Amino acid sequence: MARIVESSFGQTPFQKLLGHNKQVMEAWSLLGDTLEQDGKLSSKLKEQVRRTLAQSNGCEYCKAKGKPETDKFDEKISIAVGFAEVFLKQKGNISDSTFNILRECFTEEEISELCAFITFTTASQYFGAIMKLEAK
Repeated sequence: MARIVESSFGQTPFQKLLGHNKQVMEAWSLLGDTLEQDGKLSSKLKEQVRRTLAQSNGCEYCKAKGKPETDKFDEKISIAVGFAEVFLKQKGNISDSTFNILRECFTEEEISELCAFITFTTASQYFGAIMKLEAK
């Protein structure tokens, strides 16, 4: 059971916890929807990164959506997931040499999108963990 009662605003359990401040919920959801879509990076790649982050960020609701599907990995997904794992271990203190590896496979625009996706997703998963959001 979540730590607070769900609001009447929002469609998902996550949104209903944020919905106590409708403006925050709407802006958060819009940014999440934007980041999850195909952009400079594919939504397929980002989903594998999300699944990787979920295994360590403590949100049971997020973990319930599944583990990374390694059979769907290609070179870019493997590198993106590896970078997410480094982020999880280093908590933002990532070396220049790690970014040099990213530059071998990703453009500056893709790196920016990947970092925005990783940090936003982590914030979302931390919110779920703090609220003890459970899979239903």
